[in-house]
Amino acid sequence: MRLVGLIGGMSWESTAEYYRIVNDEVSARVGGLSSARVLLSSVDFGPFAARMKSGDWDGIRADLVREAVRLRDGGAEALALATNTMHKFAAALEAASGLPLIHIADAAATAMKAAGIRRAGLLGTVFTMEEAFYRDRLRERHGIEAIVPERADRLEVDRCIFGELCRGILDPRTTARLKEIAASLAEAGAEGIILGCTELPLAMRDGDLAVPYWDTTLLHARALVDFMLGA
Repeated sequence: MRLVGLIGGMSWESTAEYYRIVNDEVSARVGGLSSARVLLSSVDFGPFAARMKSGDWDGIRADLVREAVRLRDGGAEALALATNTMHKFAAALEAASGLPLIHIADAAATAMKAAGIRRAGLLGTVFTMEEAFYRDRLRERHGIEAIVPERADRLEVDRCIFGELCRGILDPRTTARLKEIAASLAEAGAEGIILGCTELPLAMRDGDLAVPYWDTTLLHARALVDFMLGA
């Protein structure tokens, strides 16, 4: 089984889900007492969140590059980021480490294409929704158009993520508001909703709306197991 180096901790709430899912998947596919080969580097999210707020993306990139190199030196054969937003630095991590990065947007797009989805709503941090790195990858590599909510709703989703979900707070009122925002994207023509933050599946479950949710945490974790098992 190949070893995946996973940069987590952003936040630990969703990283814990990654660890659970990859082990459930390996157990289901291999059987017996098999478990996942994961080398985890779990960062302190506090300084990262502060740098995101202040716009110190160069500092974030430098820290992530150090983590990637540390995982490579520890024997990892591929890298993964247990977060959507930090895929902003996917190319830099691959270049610095010399390892392939299992990209979360590719994992989501593979599942969407299999279902015939070509236009999807994107929910995530304000950075993921407003910057081009995520939407461009979906469009240029996979032919999927991603649409985002209005500015006020983008800020509300971001507040829910950082103010509650990253802290393990699951308020039913927040879940209801997130569903309303997702529904507005469906009304705007989205054929499905990308849960483009690894915390969002903690509050939103497929079946809430008439259109499907695409759980990037689950899909990405399964892509990690595909790599581990040589699929």
